[in-house]
Amino acid sequence: MLPILVLVVILLLSLGGIAAVLLVFRQKQPVKEITAGESLPFHWTYTVLPVTILLLSVVLTAVFYHRLPTEVAYNFKLDGSPDNWFSREMLIVWMLVPQLILTLLAATITWGITKLGIPFQQMEGRRIRPGRIVSLMGNMVALPQIILCFALVDVFSYNLYGAHIMPLWLFALIITVLGAIILGIFFISAVRRA
Repeated sequence: MLPILVLVVILLLSLGGIAAVLLVFRQKQPVKEITAGESLPFHWTYTVLPVTILLLSVVLTAVFYHRLPTEVAYNFKLDGSPDNWFSREMLIVWMLVPQLILTLLAATITWGITKLGIPFQQMEGRRIRPGRIVSLMGNMVALPQIILCFALVDVFSYNLYGAHIMPLWLFALIITVLGAIILGIFFISAVRRA
């Protein structure tokens, strides 16, 4: 149980560290007005959180895969006892493929928005940076990915140590509330600037 808790703490600290690094080292550039024929350049920071969570899920899977039993409990009743079982190969596929799809979705959305540039024509003359909006849109995909990553860690915890970290619904509620707070702060900041 202790290794799983240590990995969860490392996950949370790494996400916080990435956010802190992005806030500290972001460049303070004047807002560049985007004209009708110009598109916003694509930056890796638009999808840094989805890519990080995907990589973390792959690393966790690589570390714990060989220790899992051949039949893995993946669905649980309200009391925490297992309800459904999968082979460990299918479990890994069903946990990592959605992570990959969400990461590709974030990259596709942000790349498409940067190439279209249409929504940013309406921002001419305002102090809102289009890059911040695209970054928010791309990194919001990380919210369901964090929940999927926690579900993966919880399945590993139960199948290796026989204990759950916390109920998945509680973790999902915490992540949803934190996401709403972050979005609220962003929108209040955007309204003040506009």
